[in-house]
Amino acid sequence: MKQSVTGGAAEADPGRLIQAALQVRQNAWAPYSHFMVGAALLAASGKIYTGCNIENASYGATICAERSALAQAVSAGERRFSALAVVGFDRQTRPTPPPLAWPCGICRQVLSEFAGPDLVIYVARSDTDYVRLTLKELLPYQFGAGQLAAPRLD
Repeated sequence: MKQSVTGGAAEADPGRLIQAALQVRQNAWAPYSHFMVGAALLAASGKIYTGCNIENASYGATICAERSALAQAVSAGERRFSALAVVGFDRQTRPTPPPLAWPCGICRQVLSEFAGPDLVIYVARSDTDYVRLTLKELLPYQFGAGQLAAPRLD
């Protein structure tokens, strides 16, 4: 379903990012929902950071794949990002085409802390079946430093 929704942002290699997300998805810990998600985040440095969802019996302690990848990247000192790929489910356990695994609201907000509105996001089932959007399209009215009285810490 390759669908280019917007243009203008610097292009990443969607296949490379999606493959990285597909690979890390296999490490997801999802014993409750069986909703396995993988994410691959491309830093401005060119390095790819991956993450998977990690569920917890105390549901509020669960971390999404997108935030897992971002935590890896920020922990490594990265602060700027150009693209993200997100894949959900597992075709082996769900033989029919699964729905797309859109980033949740919390992930959209956390991504906006480090990425500008032009961050390219690939929401995919495979490296040939994906939708391409920007963070601004997923989060048109982000809450950020501009709404706070204190200056942003960089």
